[in-house]
Amino acid sequence: MKNYYSVLGLNKGASDEDIKKAYRKLAMQYHPDRNADDSKAEEKFKEVSEAYAVLSDKKKRGQYDQFGSEGFRQKFSQEDIFRDFDINEILRGFGFRGGGGNPFHSQGSPFGGGGFGNPFSQGRPSQRQGPIPPLKKELSVNFEEAALGSQRTLSISRNGVLEEINVKIPSGITHGKVLRLQGKGQMSLTGNRRGDLHLLINVLPHPLFRREGRDVVVEAKIKLTQALLGTSIEVETLNGIKSVKVPPGTQNNSKLRLKGVGIKLPSGARGDQLVRIIVNIPNNLTEEQIPHIQFLRDTGI
Repeated sequence: MKNYYSVLGLNKGASDEDIKKAYRKLAMQYHPDRNADDSKAEEKFKEVSEAYAVLSDKKKRGQYDQFGSEGFRQKFSQEDIFRDFDINEILRGFGFRGGGGNPFHSQGSPFGGGGFGNPFSQGRPSQRQGPIPPLKKELSVNFEEAALGSQRTLSISRNGVLEEINVKIPSGITHGKVLRLQGKGQMSLTGNRRGDLHLLINVLPHPLFRREGRDVVVEAKIKLTQALLGTSIEVETLNGIKSVKVPPGTQNNSKLRLKGVGIKLPSGARGDQLVRIIVNIPNNLTEEQIPHIQFLRDTGI
């Protein structure tokens, strides 16, 4: 994953003015109008503009700083990144001539016309083609893979050819999330471009665990006497079996917390595991048990 600060030659914590100056310098250096038929410069211009679109927006920058590159791209699509970002207006403020609409939201006009055109389209004006529809697939992952992250090798049929690709499952990914893999989709008709691969994540249910935000919840059944007097029990976690102390007087449906063994977030932080206590009330008492329970009743319990 690209680091937007590094793309602009900056360190995290750079001021708004530093970000603006860095982008102005790079935009002037790599703008397609100044680098005719230079595909590498055009790609570089796309890259620095994407970085500026994120870091110049306080909300997006805050999310990026909080979740990191990988976590941010899980939450923000390419469309989200460039929403409310008018590159024409920004570049005019840097001294470029031109006009027209926002090229991120429309095709705009050619580079030689009245606007800056769409520097994010493929090829030069005479060669531009429409976007390649993404190749859409469903990917089922187990609970542990989604919670902790994993690597998967998938066999994908692309343009009639079966190919193997390596896919990184980000830790903490949720059910229904779309994992977007750039350049892993279908080839264009001309054979010079490849679209994206969109993987719809299907998190399979777990026999013990369920997820609540960043926490994992598991149920544990204990006896009535254990709830009254306290006990220690062993529970399954994503990190193996852990011993849990149940304090005396624990109520039915109460939750005990195990720190740092829950969902692993893209930042590396971990959620907790909540152990939901189910107090098992016997359906039938033996003749030997009944007098003892009656005695407890008579003592006020």
